[in-house]
Amino acid sequence: MIGYGRRRLARKVLVHLALVPFLAFALFPFFYMAVTSLKTDRELYDRQAVPLLISQGPTIEHYTKLLWETAFLTWTKNSLLVTLISTTVSLVIGTIAAYALARLKFPGVGSFGTGIFVTYLVPTSLLFLPLAQVVNWLGLGDSKWSLVVTYPTFLVPFCTWLLMGYFRTVPKEVEECAMVDGATRLQALIRIVLPIAVPGLVCAALFAFTLSWNEFIYALTFTSSSEEITASVGVTSELIRGDIYYWGSLMAGAVLGSVPIVILYVFFLDYYVSGLTAGAVK
Repeated sequence: MIGYGRRRLARKVLVHLALVPFLAFALFPFFYMAVTSLKTDRELYDRQAVPLLISQGPTIEHYTKLLWETAFLTWTKNSLLVTLISTTVSLVIGTIAAYALARLKFPGVGSFGTGIFVTYLVPTSLLFLPLAQVVNWLGLGDSKWSLVVTYPTFLVPFCTWLLMGYFRTVPKEVEECAMVDGATRLQALIRIVLPIAVPGLVCAALFAFTLSWNEFIYALTFTSSSEEITASVGVTSELIRGDIYYWGSLMAGAVLGSVPIVILYVFFLDYYVSGLTAGAVK
């Protein structure tokens, strides 16, 4: 028994050691951003300095400049507003569409599912031109509300496609029992299916939030004033002026911009993993 326990412990240690290179690869960008944002300008442009170490002492001047000399807080507020509304709307529409495609039987249901998947694959670089005409027709030019209107065009297909696989893992019998007891299809969805599908819903919400938060092309095309742009556009447009790059403040903006995503994934990691694996296995 003692020998078996030692072998088992050694196997676990080896497995965790094998994960170290992958962990280092994943964390390296964040480490480099953090180190660069804490360096002084003198050290940043010193060719003799070690890129991955802070040899002349850390500083927070880049964060101070970003927060007090730019409209970074306004950009972040715009990003949060657009992301939260777009994610909520897309999740509601995607849930209804995914449930219909996973449960209901009607002509063309398979074609609809394939069409939604193909729609999600269309790159945003091909869609922003026709969507610009829609935005101008709605009178939402240079407004963050234009992003609320356009972001669901790629979020709804994604949420629908992801939730379709998860809804198929929920046994039909639980809904049938509820409807036998007098519940309608909508009541069965709200009271029976959705509580069971919470991991899948959280997984879709996290992905939708991440896609919205990091979106750049639509935000760059449909907004231009400093009061309306999002953080992803504001940091790059205000801190890159011609051939001058404010690397310290750029990295500080990247670090602060990644904080909301990190917080969400830390708190909802278990739901994210279970929802993703369940849909993938199905």
